[in-house]
Amino acid sequence: MPTIRLSTIVPAPPERCFAESLSVDAHVASMSGSRERVVAGVASGSMALGDTVTWRAVHFGIPFRMTSRITAYDPPGRFVDEQVSGPFHHWRHEHLFGPVEGGTRMDDVIDYASPLGPLGRAVDALVLERYLTRLIRTRNAWLARELSH
Repeated sequence: MPTIRLSTIVPAPPERCFAESLSVDAHVASMSGSRERVVAGVASGSMALGDTVTWRAVHFGIPFRMTSRITAYDPPGRFVDEQVSGPFHHWRHEHLFGPVEGGTRMDDVIDYASPLGPLGRAVDALVLERYLTRLIRTRNAWLARELSH
């Protein structure tokens, strides 16, 4: 199963980074490039333990729906979202927040697997890992810009 690990330094305290990372409104704004929007569940504001949201987005020109649930919630240091239903065979995204000089180090650890066995593993290796890494980096850069004000 592929794992993506990213670190981003954000010029804001962990409490703000944690809260903004759980904001449905911030997520929609940061993912405008894929036309992501909420179609069910928590529609605005902040998510908490047990909350679910269903997203609709367009990737590779194809519309996708994914429902995720907050399965761990330890403010202000960590939360986890996991796919309940959607395009992946498995999706688990751990968000970690720790203080560093000048702000917060945000770490993303994403374990995922595409469906379709060997074909899915080939797609993961050839396309999806690079695509998802770029998507999360773009989202984190947006978050860092927003929180630097």
